Amino acid sequence: MRTINIHEAKTHLSRLVDEAEQGDSFIIAKAGKPKVKVTRIDESPSPRKRLIGSMKGLYTVPENFEEIDKELDKEVERLFLGEDEE
Repeated sequence: MRTINIHEAKTHLSRLVDEAEQGDSFIIAKAGKPKVKVTRIDESPSPRKRLIGSMKGLYTVPENFEEIDKELDKEVERLFLGEDEE
């Protein structure tokens, strides 16, 4: 893999990026010491498709969820307002 000094990389950045895109990776050095490797980014895989209903049957909602929610709302409000329990 070829090494290019930072001054040359600045001067020819556009050409070097095009070359890296074609698969010709290179290293940029500063004062003769390798600093970074420039390489092509492969296309990321397409996002997975969502499967609607794939978790059906794994969770159930209790019949009295509305009452439970009201009780929790009261408890959270009591905690936020700092009120003592009755």
